[in-house]
Amino acid sequence: MKKIILLAFIILFGLVTLFMSSSVIFDWFGMRAKEGNYVLFIVWTNLLCGILYLISAFAILKQKTWAKFPLIISLIILIFAYIGLFIHINNGGIYETKTVGAMAFRIGVTAIFLLTTIKISKK
Repeated sequence: MKKIILLAFIILFGLVTLFMSSSVIFDWFGMRAKEGNYVLFIVWTNLLCGILYLISAFAILKQKTWAKFPLIISLIILIFAYIGLFIHINNGGIYETKTVGAMAFRIGVTAIFLLTTIKISKK
C-alpha cells in the first residue's frame, strides 16, 4: 500500500512538473507571461527532474534495485541549481521571490521521495 501511495505522488508530481516547466519553456497556453521573471536554468532543471521522477516511478513499479538513483541525481541537480539561483540573485539577476520557496519545497519533496523509496525498497 505504501508503494502505491509513493508511486501516485511521484507520478503526479513528475507529470505536473513536466507540464509546468515545458509550458514555460515552450510557451504553451501563454504560461511564460504568467510566470513573470522566471529563471530559465531553474525551469530546465525542473523539467529534467520531472523526467527523473517518472523514471524512478517506473523503477519502483518494476521493483528495480536502482529506483533510488534517479531521485539521488534529482536531489543533487536541485541543490546545485538552488546554489546557482542564489548566485544569480546575488549578481543582480531578475527572479520571482516565489522561485526561492518553490525550489526549497521541491528539494524537500524530492528528499522525502528518496527516503521513502529507500525505506520501501529495504522491505
